Amino acid sequence: MTDRSPDDRRGRRRAPRRTDPPGRRRDARAPSRQTPPRRDPAREAAFEVLRAVAADDAYANLVMPTTLRRHDLTGRDAALATELAYGALRGQGTYDAVIGACVTRPLAGLDPPLLDALRLGAHQLLSTRVPPHAAVSTTVDLVRAHVNVGAARLANAVLRRVGEHDLDDWAARLAPRRGDTDAVDHLAFRHAHPAWIVRALRDALPGDDELEACLAADNAPAEVHLAARPGRATVDELLAAGARPAQWSPYGVVVEAGMPARFAAVREGRAGVQDEGSQLVALALAAAPLDGPDERWLDLCAGPGGKAALLAGLATERGARLLAVEQHEHRARLVAQALAGDPGEHEVLVGDATEPAWPEADFDRVLLDAPCTGLGALRRRPEARWRRRPDDLARLRELQVALLGSAIRSVRPGGLVAYVTCSPHLAETATVVDDVLGARADAERVDARPYLPGVPDLGAGPDVQLWPHRHGTDAMYLALLRRTG
Repeated sequence: MTDRSPDDRRGRRRAPRRTDPPGRRRDARAPSRQTPPRRDPAREAAFEVLRAVAADDAYANLVMPTTLRRHDLTGRDAALATELAYGALRGQGTYDAVIGACVTRPLAGLDPPLLDALRLGAHQLLSTRVPPHAAVSTTVDLVRAHVNVGAARLANAVLRRVGEHDLDDWAARLAPRRGDTDAVDHLAFRHAHPAWIVRALRDALPGDDELEACLAADNAPAEVHLAARPGRATVDELLAAGARPAQWSPYGVVVEAGMPARFAAVREGRAGVQDEGSQLVALALAAAPLDGPDERWLDLCAGPGGKAALLAGLATERGARLLAVEQHEHRARLVAQALAGDPGEHEVLVGDATEPAWPEADFDRVLLDAPCTGLGALRRRPEARWRRRPDDLARLRELQVALLGSAIRSVRPGGLVAYVTCSPHLAETATVVDDVLGARADAERVDARPYLPGVPDLGAGPDVQLWPHRHGTDAMYLALLRRTG
C-alpha cells in the first residue's frame, strides 16, 4: 500500500507545485526557497554590460566605466570584468554556434538574460584560463539570480556540454576547413568574425599568410594611447606621471587600461585618449610640405575632437587657424571641449560638410576623417562586428565620395587633403579615392609614407594602411592628395 499524507487520506487534493519552463523568467516577486546565489562582483559587472549591449543597444566601451564604478571594482577585478564582457561580446557569433549545438531549442527561444549568461560562461570555458568548475558554477549562480532556478539547471547542463571540447575541436566540428569558402567560414568561426569581414580583410591584405594574424589581433585587448596636445602638454610630463613612450608618434604615450583619468593632463584636457594610428595620420597631413601660404586648416568631420585637438596645437605653433566642422551638435560640443584650452584662434562649426558654408579653395590643409564602418577598430568596440552589415557599405561609400569631393573643392591649388578612414575595407579606402580622382582632373595622389617616419611595413604606397597585427594600431587608412588646379 502506498503511503499517503494526512491530507491525501482525508481526500483533500494538494496544490500542485509550481514549475517554470527552463529558460523562462519567473515573476520577480515570487519568493524562492533556494539558497541565495553567490554574487561575484566582477561577473555581475560583465553580465550587466552584456545586458546593456543586447537590451539597450549600448556601446560596451561607454557603459563599462560606469559599471565598474557602480560595483566599486578596481585593479585585477576591474580587469577581469572587462575581459569577460569584451571577450563574450567579441566571440558572440562563435559562442552562439557552440551553445546552439548544446541545446535542443533555437537560441531565439531562450530568455535573453540566460543567453547572455551562457555566452559569458562559454567565453570562460573556451577562451580563458578560468577553471572549468568556476566558469560553470559562477555562471549558474548568475542565471539563478537573474532568471530562475529552472534556467540555472539548464545553464549547468549546457555549459557542461560546451566544456567537453576546446575551441579548436568545436571549430573542426562546426566549421570544418575544406575548400576556399569553408576556409573562410572556419576562420570566421575560430576568430569570431562575420564571414563577410574575413573576406574584406583578406582582400585588403597582400596575402593570405597575414589574415589569421590580423583576425587574432582584432581579438587582443588594445593598448590605451594618449596624445599630448601640442603647446598644452608634453610627452615628458606624461612619462613622469607613469606612462611609457608610444612607438612612433612624437606626441604619444601608452598607459594601463583604466588609468587615463589619473593623469592631470587628461583631467585638464591638455592630453586625450587617442590611438597612435589616429595620431599618425593627422601628423602626416601636418608634416607634408606645400608651396605657398599655410594659414588655414580644415577638419571636415571633426567629432569627437581628438584629431582636431592635435591639429589645432600644431596649427597654433605655426600661426595657422583651424576650422573644425561637425554635423551633430552633441559631437560638436565635444570638439569644442577638446579645443577649449588651445591659445590659437580656432573655430567649431556645426554644419554639413557636403554643403560647405565657406568659399571654394579657402584652405591650405584639409583633414577628412570620413564616417565609415569602423572595421579598423574592432578590438576596441567588441560588439561592432556583429552590428555592422554588408549593406552598410553602399550608404557609407556614397557619403565618403561626396565628402572627399567637398574636401578637394575646399582646398586651394597646391594645398593638401588627407582622406582617412578607420577601416581597411577596399570599398571605403583606395577605391573611393580612385573614383573621386577618376571623375576630376584637378587632384593627384601624394606618397604618404615619408610622412610617417620610422613606421615599418607601409607597403608599396602611395597610400598607407596601418594594421593592428603589424603596427599595434587601429587599422587606419590614409591617402594624401594635392589639388593641382
